[in-house]
Amino acid sequence: MTIYTTMESPVGELLLIGRPSSPGGVTLTAVSMAGQRYAPEVRDGWRRDPAAFAEVTRQLTEYFAGQRRVFSLDLAPRGTEFQQRVWQALDSVRYGTTITYGQLAAQLGVPRDRIQALGAAIGANPLAIIRPCHRVIGSDGGMRGYAGGVERKQQLLAHEGALLGVPW
Repeated sequence: MTIYTTMESPVGELLLIGRPSSPGGVTLTAVSMAGQRYAPEVRDGWRRDPAAFAEVTRQLTEYFAGQRRVFSLDLAPRGTEFQQRVWQALDSVRYGTTITYGQLAAQLGVPRDRIQALGAAIGANPLAIIRPCHRVIGSDGGMRGYAGGVERKQQLLAHEGALLGVPW
């Protein structure tokens, strides 16, 4: 069974999706922003269950308030073995820092001719904000594509102090 809820955030409404877990919690499978490229949509048969997402919303609220730098949640995103490796590597990019696509590729042992595949895996990250794909930037410091939009990527990086600017 798939459950979901939504929450307001400084980067717009977030859709939280997961599977029920005991006791009364959730295993998180997706977090997306309104208008995000490749974002899932609520389907028939899904059940709205805000209470199951209480811990997720608490941690996200703390993050947006500047009180949380690391998430501690039960995650189960669906993806290929390669995507899973890339997404797990995102967890190592600390709050307030950035990493380039090339640096991440080197960390994972991905050859230069597969950096485009690495970028595609990052773009397919189903756990926006939780798995910090917004912290991956171009080698020139440029904001390469972000499924939630480059403006949101800049807001998140400014919020974390990794980019000059006013977050929200």
